[in-house]
Amino acid sequence: MTPQAGSNAALACLERDLARDLEYLCRPAANWVPPRQVGGEKVYDIIIIGGGMCGMVAWFALQCEGMLQTRIFDRNPAGLEGPWLNYARMQTLRSPKQLVGPAYGMSSLTFRAWFTAQFGDSAWELLDKIPRPMWMEYLRWYRKALSVPIENEVNVDGIAAEGELLRLHLSGKGASETSILARKVVMATGRDGTGHPSIPRFVQGLDRSLWAHSSDDIDFARLRGKRVVVVGVGASAVDNSAEALEAGAAEVRHLIRRKEMPTVNKMMGIGSPGLRNGFPDLPDAWRWRFMHYATVMQTPAPRSSTLRVSRHPNAYFHFGKAVERVLPSGSGIVVETADGSRLESDYLILGTGFTVDPMARAEFPGYADQILLWKDRYTPPEQERHRELGNFPYLAHDFSFLERTPGKAPWLKNIYCFNYGAAVSLGKVSGDIPGISEGAAWLARGLASRLYAEDVAAHYQEMVDYEKPELLGDEWKPSELLTG
Repeated sequence: MTPQAGSNAALACLERDLARDLEYLCRPAANWVPPRQVGGEKVYDIIIIGGGMCGMVAWFALQCEGMLQTRIFDRNPAGLEGPWLNYARMQTLRSPKQLVGPAYGMSSLTFRAWFTAQFGDSAWELLDKIPRPMWMEYLRWYRKALSVPIENEVNVDGIAAEGELLRLHLSGKGASETSILARKVVMATGRDGTGHPSIPRFVQGLDRSLWAHSSDDIDFARLRGKRVVVVGVGASAVDNSAEALEAGAAEVRHLIRRKEMPTVNKMMGIGSPGLRNGFPDLPDAWRWRFMHYATVMQTPAPRSSTLRVSRHPNAYFHFGKAVERVLPSGSGIVVETADGSRLESDYLILGTGFTVDPMARAEFPGYADQILLWKDRYTPPEQERHRELGNFPYLAHDFSFLERTPGKAPWLKNIYCFNYGAAVSLGKVSGDIPGISEGAAWLARGLASRLYAEDVAAHYQEMVDYEKPELLGDEWKPSELLTG
């Protein structure tokens, strides 16, 4: 059920309530970080890369803690930040509608407040899951209501060390400078923010017109009447399959390496404030064990998304079919699987997700190999070996990168991984909706601690120099002590 046109007047009232709440809570706090310049050039305290959900709540958390010399960049046009209207193709979110997401403790900033202001409490009770486009509408409102100053269509091409500072090289239609200086950088860059789409070797050399990754801009109308193969059966694979079927594909066949369908979302069974707060303090072996088990068991696609595919009689799920080769054949392809099966098709969609690989990020020119990874720090038991998990960055508790070789890249401590790449080190508090506000608060506290410590001499001097009296001298009279 998707509600129809809402009340603009009620939404304006909600925005007034939010402004009042912020005023009562004294948010944003006054700026306390001493300004800096180098050679007449302004030095920004913090730059946030990414203006989607993670970037905006990170920015809000910093504002609440009085770190105001902050800028936020996004490579996409305004209103298209994040995956929601780009490559995300599910009809509804997986997360329950009650989760507060990026509200950061503000009831008037929740999705529920935004929704009920427009559509009423009855509509809320009838709402099952949040429609994906509606979630983007809410995030657009979130930006407007908080006046988040996202600078759109700005690419960060590289981050280079410049003494104790970081120089960001910028490009794009929205860039007002080619480079800026900053003390800290937060990479709020989403699912692929510490890596890239996972592209299997079997498509290497295959003409790009014959295949796409699920994160690509796919022209589904072009697949009408075509035979489509989808590799995988996770959420992105299933969503893209549904889009192809609804666009009129002649058939869609899922080729699935597993022998049977994953059916249980294991992480749902342990979701709690305890997990969010306690995970980072666990020993390496326990953190690895949790993430390894969840990864190996695989998170299933949502029931509604899977039914969206299976209701089509021309949709097929083939298990135990690990793809080995994909060869061109006439105007289409031939897919060969490990068990010797051959399948002719017209088009291939890779529902293979994303790979964490800091070495592949252009933001770290010449020093990506100095980022400490989990495989550098922890050797799991044989039965828990996992190449992909080993490539996750091994982060400090405040989301900052650590050096593989101490002293070789000390500036890494000034770059913060507030995206999916933090999952093995800190849990799912920097990418998914459920824990994003807790993650932002954690990030802000860490940044405040670092900035204050770096400027401690200035803060001490500020205390010494403070001369505003509380007592004016007329509040008392000295009395002589008479002794008998």
